[in-house]
Amino acid sequence: LINGFYNDWVSERFIFVLCFSAREQLRKARHSRTFLVESGTGEFWSEMQTGDRYIVADCGGGTVDLTVHQIEQPQGTLKELYKASGGPYGAVGVDLAFEAMLCQIFGEDFIDSFKAKRPAAWVDLTIAFEARKRTATPGRSNGLNISLPFSFIDYYKRHRGQSVETALRKSNMNIVKWSSQGMLRLTAEAMNELFQPTINNIIKHIEELMKKQEVQGVRFLFLVGGFAESPMLQQAVQNALGQTCRIIIPQDVGLTILKGAVLFGLDPTVVRVRRCPLTYGVGVLNRFVEGRHPRDKLLVKEGREWCTDILDRFVSVDQSVALGEVVRRSYTPARTGQRKIIINIYCSATDDVVYISDPGVRKCGAITLDLPEALPGTVAGVERREIRATMQFGDTEIKVMAVDVASERTVRATIDFLSN
Repeated sequence: LINGFYNDWVSERFIFVLCFSAREQLRKARHSRTFLVESGTGEFWSEMQTGDRYIVADCGGGTVDLTVHQIEQPQGTLKELYKASGGPYGAVGVDLAFEAMLCQIFGEDFIDSFKAKRPAAWVDLTIAFEARKRTATPGRSNGLNISLPFSFIDYYKRHRGQSVETALRKSNMNIVKWSSQGMLRLTAEAMNELFQPTINNIIKHIEELMKKQEVQGVRFLFLVGGFAESPMLQQAVQNALGQTCRIIIPQDVGLTILKGAVLFGLDPTVVRVRRCPLTYGVGVLNRFVEGRHPRDKLLVKEGREWCTDILDRFVSVDQSVALGEVVRRSYTPARTGQRKIIINIYCSATDDVVYISDPGVRKCGAITLDLPEALPGTVAGVERREIRATMQFGDTEIKVMAVDVASERTVRATIDFLSN
């Protein structure tokens, strides 16, 4: 019984639509298989064989996302070996480190006030830092000058009663100086300190992923995304992981995701098997068992005792799901004359949840079945009508068709994942 509906399971597996990005089709088209490999350009696809495993590290502005694939055919389908993972280790981490450095020099209260009172000047300052951040390279001997907006210098003098140069001297931060051109001068050591926390987090996350049993035997690591253009990140990853696997940096690394999106649109079937990122299921009513179910979940309905809010899993986290798998379910309205059935779908990051009220469980969607009116001549309430739903997963959307078994009339069924 599902939230007031009797449920007849036809399939044990519910293959939930999975969020995927274009990086999953890294190099399928032969016309775009040229890579910048460590120190030169070469044809790389011919080196990859059936069964080879690789990691794609999508290093963007806000996050770093990792996927692991295995090649099933030399130029064909891919199999995802481990659920997609990642963290907030994007290029914005370097920007936040720069802001923290400014707070240490000029005071957090001043920086907060300046951002609120002079937002345009703050944007100019961050743009100036972004330009210098892109030119930072490992082993650079000379420092980088960052132009401070005049409003920053003037506002600080009014706010603190002293000059920016005086503040730098009093901060005892030797890696940041005031240049003779009237600019903030960051030494090579300062730039390295700004990059290291974010880079270390990226490398640590990749290393932890490579320790997973499912990921053993990875031969290649593809570094893609806008942040992957940074020479600081490229060399750090090469130094840390170059002995474990081959580091591949594609040409036009910042456009790799966009190119992959176009290629994936041409052939969405390239990723044949994926890993489910979450556990999905619906809230159901099961027979209440004394001593097993808590009393606060007890519901008495038509003289029978039911346990409410049980999460009945469709698919578990990190479970393999194949493209195009279909599940069929049958539903019966709880009331005669009912015109609509709504079934709520829940998800969780773990697979040990029991109830939809457990911590970490949230509603992520709903299945809506619209029912046609009863056929003329039928006696309402004599027999419960059966609605049979067919759901196909693995594409960019869930395809659902429902049939009223008694009348063989098709009813409209949709799944809404956007409003929650």
